[in-house]
Amino acid sequence: MIIRKSAAEIEGMARAGELVYETLQLVAEHLEPGVSMLELDRIADEHIAASGGYPTSKGYKGFPAALCVSPNSMVVHGIPTEYRAREGDLISVDLGVTLNGLVADSAVTLPVGEIDPEAQRLLDVCQEALAAGIEQAQVDNHLSDISHAVQTVVEEAGFSVVRSLVGHGVGRSYHEDPQIPNYGPPGRGPVLQSGMTLAIEPMITAGSADVYVHDDDWSISSVDSSLAAHFEHTVAVTAEGPRVLTKAGAALLR
Repeated sequence: MIIRKSAAEIEGMARAGELVYETLQLVAEHLEPGVSMLELDRIADEHIAASGGYPTSKGYKGFPAALCVSPNSMVVHGIPTEYRAREGDLISVDLGVTLNGLVADSAVTLPVGEIDPEAQRLLDVCQEALAAGIEQAQVDNHLSDISHAVQTVVEEAGFSVVRSLVGHGVGRSYHEDPQIPNYGPPGRGPVLQSGMTLAIEPMITAGSADVYVHDDDWSISSVDSSLAAHFEHTVAVTAEGPRVLTKAGAALLR
């Protein structure tokens, strides 16, 4: 069942989303060669707590940290460790925040110092794919219009969509219906309606789309060790167009 949110709930999610945005910006400011992933997690956890929120991932199905931190070929769900960032790394950071009972979820892949031009192109394409998916979050579109838009951008650039991982509904809970694949034909699935709130999140690799789960039962990496990128926003479907709830000012795309 897809839960449509009231105007008040969407405003509450936007406040949670601004805290997500602030926290990811803070993490980005501290990400430099030599910093450990555990230190980034501590910085995020303390900032969220000081702002009256709670990191939604912490304790979720036993996950031990505030952030999911996934370096290089790790796509998602990395548990922060003593690994220290190195020049040229790509570090994917995924964060959900619960504030006054409502959840917002976002992710970004951050470069450490100077990175390879092809790695930069991977980041650029993943962000373009996210933007294309968000543009399709329009009243009366179908859910798969989002999926198709993401896939088109990624595959036309020569990269791969990870097909075993999906976006999702979000808001009253961390993961709600519907699941949102990053591939598929347009014009299928539920019709989008005002009040739906969706976590749209392309997860892509520079090589194979195949992934595997590490022994920690959380971390997921590309099977061929190719670089991965992950960008995500929480988006409200509104009569005026898609409203991004995990940006400063909860931007409305027109």
